[in-house]
Order: sequence, then structure tokens, then C-alpha cells
Amino acid sequence: MTDPRVPSLHLGFAVDGFGQHPAARRVGQSGAGTDPRTYVAWAQTAEAGLFDFVILDDAFVVRSNATHLDLNESAPPQLDSLLTLARVAPLTSSIGLVASINTIHTEPFNIAKNIGTLDWVSGGRAGWQPTVTTEDAEYALFGRRERGTAALLQREAAEVIDVVSRLCDSWEDGAIIRDRATGRYLDRDQVHRVDFEGEFFRVRGPSITPRSPQGQPLVMLDAGPVASADHPAAADNAVRWADVIFVDAATPEILRERRSRLRDGVTASGRDPDQVFVMARIEVFLGQTAAAATTELAALDAVTPWPPTPSRPRFVGGAGDMAPKLVEWAQRSDVDGFVVTPARLPDDLDCFVEKVVPMLQQEGLFRTAYEGKQLRDHFGLSRPLNRYAPGDRRPEGASS
Repeated sequence: MTDPRVPSLHLGFAVDGFGQHPAARRVGQSGAGTDPRTYVAWAQTAEAGLFDFVILDDAFVVRSNATHLDLNESAPPQLDSLLTLARVAPLTSSIGLVASINTIHTEPFNIAKNIGTLDWVSGGRAGWQPTVTTEDAEYALFGRRERGTAALLQREAAEVIDVVSRLCDSWEDGAIIRDRATGRYLDRDQVHRVDFEGEFFRVRGPSITPRSPQGQPLVMLDAGPVASADHPAAADNAVRWADVIFVDAATPEILRERRSRLRDGVTASGRDPDQVFVMARIEVFLGQTAAAATTELAALDAVTPWPPTPSRPRFVGGAGDMAPKLVEWAQRSDVDGFVVTPARLPDDLDCFVEKVVPMLQQEGLFRTAYEGKQLRDHFGLSRPLNRYAPGDRRPEGASS
């Protein structure tokens, strides 16, 4: 029976190398690397489990778990998130495809063109997670600048999001007319220069990519760890720009308080908090039983220990205990959903889809079918207005 205190949950699936456990590559089934069929298979599994989206991590430095490393024999390879998801797109049909994109080393014009293209090739399922980097090793790869303060980097990220949003709107929906009689392909009056000039960028525009199926691909932002120096700036960006906000919280009570503050921030920024979704990141290590999970984790920890992630919940146990735990957290926190980060891929994803999802469905807490084909449909979000279209004019600074 559906618990009236718990709304239908949203679920995302995070791909991070072989999985979150640093020894996950030792598991026989783990296959992350350069074979695109691996990423396709994982996305198809998550789609079979009716996940809202899959988010593919990205970085400019090879990483192992959450630690940036120089190239060595233990580090997994790193593929470009956008290009990989473009490969996944035609082999999936409903699941959202979210790319992590670094805003410090990527020009906003390129981001707008690329994320708009992903939205077109996926039929309206694209989203992106703007990220910043504080790793000196990444700056050394480009050699153009020194790392700024956390607040400065977040200000630059906000400007990138703003420019990308404007470029996505620079073509009105009716700009392509295909008038064979006159030979006109475009109505130039419906293609607009953005003429943006800010602290970090001057962008004339327009984009060369027509406005995509969703109008604006969804923006997903991490609110930042509470203990982090960039937390206030990251949270400010999230409440102003994000359609979906990711948070870490060690307890349901902390999660409830963070969600409440973020919703207040969304309201203060002039946006509707019911149109912005807060999702908690969780790490999972699932076994057929709690004892099996404990034994399997001990075997991997004997190879390389899995250090705890500060302020992020980690579930290690039997698959049958996972759904009640999610329900408990949802009841006590009012969170809108969870971003599931498996310790081992595909093992924990497979187990979650096969065992946990059906239990959530039986409780009436998760969809039994997709209600639409676009990522916005999964969140019940309408197609946004275009700031440049007469009679449309969505508010400045609004991403959705």
C-alpha cells in the first residue's frame, strides 16, 4: 500500500569508472573501459529499471574512486562523457542521459552546441552537470591559467550556465522554415544574437544548433558538501540554476534540513521550489543477503580499502533491506529521490534493478512505466519558454 507521506521517488544512476569501490576492477563482471558496449549495457539495465537518468562522470585527469592520480597501472581509463552518451542514445529510448561537463576548461559555446546535439540525437533526453575543478594537475594540462578561489570558480560556472542557457534559446522554435519557393531555410528574424558580456566571457552568438527538443536540456548541480569551502557558492548556483540538485547528507534529519534550505533559496531566487528537485547521493554495495554483502565487501577491502565518503550515506547489505531503507529516508527527509552510485559495476546496478526496484513499485513509490520519452517528462517539467521569442519571454536567470 502506498504510504501517503512518501511521494513517488526519482532515481538516477551514477557511472564512475568500474564503480565506487577502488578495487571494483577486480570483480569479474566489471568492464568499464574503452568498450562502448559496456556503457550501453549499463544504461539499458537502468532503463529496464525505469531510472529517470544515468549520469556519466567526466574529468581531465585519470581518477581512481574519488582521488585524482597521475597515470598508473591501477587507474581506469576516462572517456568523454558527451561522446559516450551520444553512443548510448540510439540504443536506449527513454532514460535521461546526463553528462558531467567541466565549466572551467570548456567554452560555453561548445557546451551549448554539444549538449543541444545530444538532446537532438536522444530525442529530448539530455541533461548536464556543470562542474568545476580544484585540481592543480588539471590546470597543468591546459597551461593557460592558474587555479582561482572556490568562490571565483563558482562565479565562472554560473556565468557559463547563463551563457549556455541563452545560446540554447538563440533559435526560436519556428526559425527553420524550409521555404522551397524562395530557397530560405531560416527565418533570420527568429535567430538571435545573445550579446553576452560578463566577468569571464563575451559571447556574441547565436548558436549554430537549433533549439533542441526540450528547449533547455536539464541542468543538474551539486550543492556541495557542507564542510567544503565552496559550499555557499555551490549552493547559490544550485538554487539559481538547477532543475535537479544533488546533495550529500549523513542522516535523514540533515538531508531534510538541507532540502528545506535549498527550497527556501530557490524561492528567494524567484523560482518555483516545486519545479526544482533535490536528490540525495547514496553508495550501495548489495548482496543476496546481508551476510553475503559483508563477506564480498571484506574481500574487496582486503585488496584496497574503501574509505568512507564524508557526509554521504553508504548502504551495505542484502537487496531485500535496501528498499525499506530508502523508504525510511524518504519519509524522514522529504527528499525527491536518490542518485545511486554502485560500488561495483554492473553487479550492484543489476541487483538494484532486479530486487530493489520491484519492491519500491509494490509499495507504490516508484513508476511502473515511463510516462513520456523526454527527460523533462520524467520530472513532470514543461518545456520552458524562450527568452527571445515575442510573447514567450521566460524570466532572465531562469533555467527552466
